[in-house]
Amino acid sequence: MAQLRVVSGREAVKAFEKAGWSRRDLKRRQRTAGSHHTVLTKEGEENILSVPDHTELATGTLRSLIRAAGMTVEEFNALL
Repeated sequence: MAQLRVVSGREAVKAFEKAGWSRRDLKRRQRTAGSHHTVLTKEGEENILSVPDHTELATGTLRSLIRAAGMTVEEFNALL
């Protein structure tokens, strides 16, 4: 199992954007209070990634996002 780095929500969003995910327009969607999630979508993907804007993402949260994106930890680490 690959070692997962500690990353912030913003770093994770940048890595997912490099993989083809893009920020979803939130004008029609009610904004999330508190941790201010960034919502990412990708053409042809059913999953929506909701990345919290934390200074450090919990390991389980990040692994779940990587899995939902259809990526491996190695692929994600290469994008950081």
